[in-house]
Amino acid sequence: MTGGNGPTPAQRTIRRIRVLKLAFLVAFALIAARLVKIQVIDAPRYRAIADRQYKVRVDLPAARGTIYDRAGRVLVSSAMSASFAADPHMVGADAAEVASRFAAVFGKPRDHYLAKLRDRERRFVYLERRVPLETARRISLKGLEGVLQLPESRRIYHYDHVAGQLLGFTDVDNRGLSGVELEFEEHLHGTNGHVILHRDGLGHKVPSVDYPRVDPVEGHHVVLSIDLDLQSIAEEELRKGVERTGSASGLAVMLDPATGEVLAMANHPSMNPNAVPGVDQELLRNRCVTDIVEPGSLFKLVTASAALEHGLVTPERKYFAENGTYILAVGAGRPQKITDTHPYGTLTFQEAVELSSNLVMAKVSRQIGAERLYTMARNYGFGTATGVDVPGEARGELKKPTQWSGTTLQSMSYGYEVAVTPLQVAAAYGALANNGVLMRPTVLKQVLDEQHQPLSTTQQQQVRRVVSPQTAQTIIRFMEGVVERGTAKSAFRAGLRLAGKTGTARKVVDGKYEGGAYVASFAGIFPADDPKVVCLVMLDRPAGGAYTGGAVSAPIVSAIAAKVTATSPRFLRNAATVQVGKRRIAVPDVTTLKVGDALAILEEQGFDAVHTGPGEVVLRQSPIAGTTVTEGETVTLGTAPQGNGVPRGYAEVPNLDGLPARRAVNRLAALGLEAAVIGSGVVADQSPRPGRPVKAGARVTLRCVPRSLSTVNLY
Repeated sequence: MTGGNGPTPAQRTIRRIRVLKLAFLVAFALIAARLVKIQVIDAPRYRAIADRQYKVRVDLPAARGTIYDRAGRVLVSSAMSASFAADPHMVGADAAEVASRFAAVFGKPRDHYLAKLRDRERRFVYLERRVPLETARRISLKGLEGVLQLPESRRIYHYDHVAGQLLGFTDVDNRGLSGVELEFEEHLHGTNGHVILHRDGLGHKVPSVDYPRVDPVEGHHVVLSIDLDLQSIAEEELRKGVERTGSASGLAVMLDPATGEVLAMANHPSMNPNAVPGVDQELLRNRCVTDIVEPGSLFKLVTASAALEHGLVTPERKYFAENGTYILAVGAGRPQKITDTHPYGTLTFQEAVELSSNLVMAKVSRQIGAERLYTMARNYGFGTATGVDVPGEARGELKKPTQWSGTTLQSMSYGYEVAVTPLQVAAAYGALANNGVLMRPTVLKQVLDEQHQPLSTTQQQQVRRVVSPQTAQTIIRFMEGVVERGTAKSAFRAGLRLAGKTGTARKVVDGKYEGGAYVASFAGIFPADDPKVVCLVMLDRPAGGAYTGGAVSAPIVSAIAAKVTATSPRFLRNAATVQVGKRRIAVPDVTTLKVGDALAILEEQGFDAVHTGPGEVVLRQSPIAGTTVTEGETVTLGTAPQGNGVPRGYAEVPNLDGLPARRAVNRLAALGLEAAVIGSGVVADQSPRPGRPVKAGARVTLRCVPRSLSTVNLY
């Protein structure tokens, strides 16, 4: 029996039940709150974690657009390659095996790959990028979880060093880094796509129909104003000139004066965009637009133009050239000493231009005055960028008259105390050749869409009239005299109407003139009676004894002009040097032959020939085999190193005649070549023909016809 007023056992039981219910209720509330936090509030975060665990996004790079020359010849294209990537988490304990397999194929240390595979903070790392297909086939991924092979395009520069600095190159992600590749990046790059891969419970990656796939959009194609034949001629003659004169380097620019289009832009030493890693950074610059120099006597174009345009001189007016030395008082400062290369007496103004007299130009500059000389220089485009569509252009230096010293007027009259780019000089002489009208230089001719239909065409742009047609024609007549009897007699060739002006300037290094170092130049216009091409050649520090523009640069321009005249009549329609009475013959096929054999065959059949590239096997020729041309024209050969009968980086096209289309495609794929099949059945024709070496990844077109008993290939 229980006494007192305490709770009965039943009451205590009920109380405990209520506490337990409350505890359950609180626990449920806490669990519910936790579920709400996880499933509602923190849902995006956990969803992202789940996505990282079960979904992998793989980018699909867009195919970069093709770059053509003005005649539609492919300069730069893209070919399929393979990239290898890995998920370090999935690779796990297999990291050492993966590293060993890749090191064995690519020759890199195992630690190079192990460092990537042990980076557990990342779920996607590239092991190798843009691997040629023939190399990719040597990698076995069997038994390797977490390693993925992806298709990717890589850039192919079909003519190696030709126009290397102008074309530029791309990075590993196919983004333009220099040259045309950088300038027209927005046209060429295209739009990348992507695909979502699903990772199942065993870690295998498979495409999922539940996730969207965005296909890449191919980049647009670009047509340049460059002509491959003219570019090859310029590079070959520039190379020979640099080597002959012992120059440190050289450059050449060719323009169409009527349109401002750049026909060739060459640098030597050249740069091969196919092999950029390890190249000296100095070789990557396109010095035709990036470098500035004092032009020397090339600038006498400005002095002569100002004097003639303002009626201050006549061609026959005579000046005393002081027998080679002239001491000019320039106010309170030290007298200015002006010298000529040779001691001349009395010269007419025309003779002073032909013989490049500094003394006469200095005297004439005092008649012209600072304002008129400065204005003429500005009108020719000096001191301002030309606006050419090439990256890295410098503007040069042209001081305003208020900044001139007591010597500037006279010094500038013969090309000192002013700095110019080679392209500015070429454009200025282009204005002269265009009857006095300055054109804006351009490299882009057209942009084409994915179906090669024109999207835009570059419009020719007149900048301004610089001088009258009469003044322009008078100076061109003077410049013909420079070649015939003046400072560039070394450039004279019978039958070639070449006009030009020499320039020799001391080289400035770190703000001081470097003793014995010169920049030697020659600007040529041809044909002189109907100008179609302007060609400028500059040599840096010629070291073969001769150093003047007339001695070392003028012969290079003359050789270029002679070959262009012979091989490119489309630029010289009305040229007086067009050869008549010569037979028309077909160009032989010399591709795949050694250079010596090819040159011998061409010479025997009456052709001149030049070759580009360091190799020993002819891979391409221009004009192509079978083209009918005039006897004596130049055939340009492109070469590459030879290895085991086929140049490195190339594959020999197999004979696929009679094979079923599927088998033919498989054989091409095994060689790293693409197939374009027209029709169905068995192969009846192919292009390129069997036995030709082509770049790895190149396309072979197969024309197929329905199978018949007579065409079945049982093997």
